[in-house]
Amino acid sequence: MSARRADALRTAVALAYREADAAPRVVAKGRGLIAEEIIAKAREHGVYVHESPELVSLLSQIDLDQHIPPQLYIAVAELLAWLYRIERGEPLPAPTLSLPAET
Repeated sequence: MSARRADALRTAVALAYREADAAPRVVAKGRGLIAEEIIAKAREHGVYVHESPELVSLLSQIDLDQHIPPQLYIAVAELLAWLYRIERGEPLPAPTLSLPAET
């Protein structure tokens, strides 16, 4: 996921999920050149990049290799379900994610 901020620096957070995990984990995050590299690597490997400044802001607060908190389960599940349907060829508009208020 990525977002552009007013200062024009892109911010990116990468999530990974394995069946053995209790929830998705933050596996990479960064701003500026690091964010651009995260996004480039994702696209290079066929990983969809979703732009959601609100979700990126919340995910950026999570330490690397940590699971996302339960407050973000619904939003991330909505995004994953949408991605699954897109991969199956269903033409869908980007989802409106159910995000908690920032703390």
